Amino acid sequence: MFIGEYSYNLDEKKRLAMPIKFRASLGKRAIVTKGLDNCLFVYTMKDWEDLAKKLAALPLSQADARGFARIMLAGAMEVNLDKLGRILVPDYLKDYAGLTKKVVVAGLYNRVEIWNETKWNSYKQKTEKAAGDIAERLKELGV
Repeated sequence: MFIGEYSYNLDEKKRLAMPIKFRASLGKRAIVTKGLDNCLFVYTMKDWEDLAKKLAALPLSQADARGFARIMLAGAMEVNLDKLGRILVPDYLKDYAGLTKKVVVAGLYNRVEIWNETKWNSYKQKTEKAAGDIAERLKELGV
C-alpha cells in the first residue's frame, strides 16, 4: 500500500529516488506511465498486469477507449530500481509531466504518482478548497 507525500529532487541524470516506505512493495521493477492531470503513474508489476488486461479488453469500436488505452499502454515504460531505490525517468515521460528538479512523489494506495512540485501544489490547493463539494458528489458513489 502506498500512502503519503514526499519531496525529492530529480538529479541531472534523470534519476528519482522512490520513498523508502515504497521500495519493498515496488520490488526491483515497476512500470511508469503517463497519468492523468499531467503526472506520472507508477505501478507494481502485478498491479500493472491487472490494469493492462482491463485496458486491452476495452472495446476497439469506441474512440475514447482506444485513446485512453493508447495513452496508458504506449506511454508505459518498465523501470528498474537501483541499489539506492532510484528509477530512471525516460525523457518522454519527464517532458509529459513537466518534471524539473523539484518533484513530489505521492502514494495513492495501489499506485504512486510523480508530479512537478509546482503543479502538485497548485492542484492540491485547488482540490483542497473544493473538498466539501467533491465529498458531496462522491456521496452518490457510496463514498
